[in-house]
Parts: sequence; C-alpha cells; structure tokens
Amino acid sequence: MNEPDVLKRILDRDRVIAVVGLSTHPYRPSHSVAAYMQSHGYRIVPVNPAYANDTAGVLGQRCYASLADAAQALAQEGAAIEMVDVFRRPEQAAAVADQAIAIGAKSLWLQVGVVNDEAAARASAAGLDVAMNVCVKVEHERLLGATHRANAPSPRVPE
Repeated sequence: MNEPDVLKRILDRDRVIAVVGLSTHPYRPSHSVAAYMQSHGYRIVPVNPAYANDTAGVLGQRCYASLADAAQALAQEGAAIEMVDVFRRPEQAAAVADQAIAIGAKSLWLQVGVVNDEAAARASAAGLDVAMNVCVKVEHERLLGATHRANAPSPRVPE
C-alpha cells in the first residue's frame, strides 16, 4: 500500500472518482482536492447526503446520498465509479470500503488522516488497490505533475 507504482496505477487508470464527504465549501480540503482533480480531467462524483437534494450540486456535478445511488445513476449512462476517495472519519471508513466493494470500484483512497487498517484490508482482500493516509492531489502532483507540465502548452510571453 502507498507504493509509488500502486498510486501511479490508480491515478493513471481510475478516471471516475466518487468523493465521499465532498463539501460545497471551497475552503474545505475535500472541495479543493476534488476541484484540482477535476481540473486535471478526472470526473468527480460527489457523495454527501447533506447535499443530495441540492439542485446546485457540488463542483457543477449532481451530488448523491450514497455510493450505491451514485453507481446506479452512472450505470444508466454507461459509466462506473472507479476510485472511491474518502473524506470521512476513520471509524466510518470500513463501511465505505464495503460500499466501494459492493459497487465494483477498482480502488479505495483514504485521505490524509483517514487511517483504518480494517477498511484497507477488506478492500485489498476484495481486489481493490488501496491508498491510505495520503492525499490524492499531492500524489497526483508528485507522480504525474511533471508529465502534465511537460505536455502543457508553453505560457505566452507578452511581446
């Protein structure tokens, strides 16, 4: 877990990210991390029961009350949740891991401060790649940032 090759595999492969605990408040880490990933081409699927009935959604995307609701809605459009990114208390991570397994996610990413060995073990035993106590935004920048910068167009210099 947390080996660079595993983290890079997750980031390269899993382009549809359900963010469990995503907040509408820009100052919250879940919001800034999801916005960063969205700006790098990942599809963000907000999961937070507090905003599930909010027509504004989060980051321009419909918010779902549960991973099951989100997975069902995406299946209707021929898509699937690939990564489950968790911004919840550590004691809630095992239940989220079980839900990630149930929907057929490929990876479980437990953000900084979300340490739950039981959740990680269950997800890993079910075949999911697991990251724990690391930030997806930080790891994306660390592992893929140089690649993205190398392929980005050069900034225009005023004449």
